[in-house]
Order: sequence, then structure tokens, then C-alpha cells
Amino acid sequence: MALESHEHYMELALEEGRKAESAGEVPVGAIVIDERGEVIGRGFNHPISAADPAAHAEIMALRDAASRVRNYRLTGTTLYCTLEPCIMCAGAMIHARIQRIVFGAPDPKAGAAGSLYNVLSDPRLNHSLEIVRGVRLEECSAVLQNFFRSRRSL
Repeated sequence: MALESHEHYMELALEEGRKAESAGEVPVGAIVIDERGEVIGRGFNHPISAADPAAHAEIMALRDAASRVRNYRLTGTTLYCTLEPCIMCAGAMIHARIQRIVFGAPDPKAGAAGSLYNVLSDPRLNHSLEIVRGVRLEECSAVLQNFFRSRRSL
């Protein structure tokens, strides 16, 4: 499979986010692709239903990818996520040696890729990631805003 555009892969992450929303979870989705552009990991947010505070979309996608390739090191891979990763997810990406993170919406309250913290590009750490921000920004933001708007109206 040839590499597709960032927009294409973000659509796949948005599809994962829809699964979270269908389950009543915050609609965040993520995928991991390898160097050839093949999806090797998928995940969506479900900490409530899993009773697991670490069940963020990125963590689930990393676990899926690591399981498929049978290695916790995911060098050369790209993680696409609809929302900027938090500190926990950023730490996991660093440990997995992800090459690049591509995200849609910034997270001014918990973002670790530049919005609040700069964990993914901190030169004091043993690994840093290339960061691509704002892919399908409007759509990723709208999904989250609509979810929280509907929650507040209940």
C-alpha cells in the first residue's frame, strides 16, 4: 500500500473516534501506520467502559500496533489522533519511539504537543517526535465541541 495523505489517515482516526462516541465516551480516535502506510494499530477512547484510566485512543492504538508487530518499539511509525495527546500518551509515544504524531484538534487544557506542555519535543528526553498539527482541525474540533455541547444539555 502506498502512503496516503494526512487527511486520509485522519479520516480513519475520526472513524475510531465515532466508535468512542457510540459507546458514550469522549470521541477521540487514533491509528498507527507503518513506513509503507499500512494501518498497524487502531484505538478509541474508552476509559469509562473499560474502567481503565489509561484507555485513551493513543494508548489503545499503540497497544494494538505493538501486539501486531510483536515489538514495543514502533520505530518509523506515525500516530494519527483526532486530539492532541496528553502527557500520559506522549510518554507512551516516546517510549515506543514513534517517529511522528499527526493530530487534529489542540487540547489547551491537557495537550503535551505544544498547547500546554512540549513533552514530545523536549530536548532533555532521549527521543522526540516530529509533530504535525491541525490536520482536519475544524472537523476534529467540531466532533468534540458537539459531544460536550450535547452532554451539557442533558
